[in-house]
Amino acid sequence: MRGKLMSRKFYGLILAVILSAQAGTAMAFGAIAVNDSQGTAASEAGYGVGWGGTRKEAERNAVRECKSVGNDSCEVAVWFEKCGAYAGDRVNYGIGYGASAKTAERMALKDCPNCQIIVSDCQ
Repeated sequence: MRGKLMSRKFYGLILAVILSAQAGTAMAFGAIAVNDSQGTAASEAGYGVGWGGTRKEAERNAVRECKSVGNDSCEVAVWFEKCGAYAGDRVNYGIGYGASAKTAERMALKDCPNCQIIVSDCQ
């Protein structure tokens, strides 16, 4: 009886590890889609963040999310594996990605020093 109990616990542990590994890879990519054009203030830019198991899926979900909140023209600005950011002003924009939100935001602002962060997100 004890052998069976140990086997069940062992297999239960193995199953939990496998399922958590699969869950960790289910949303391997993120993307930010924006509805932003020259002349639009950063505070007026629309956006959506999407997640997916592939880059294409994340991009598709980001565009869908952007449009679902009332934006007409949404385009993917950046895709990422951990964290992403989008910064803008009335004329320019910057994108960033990295291991943390701070890293992604810094990169976006380096691309566009006079911009402000419009959106940043991490998995």
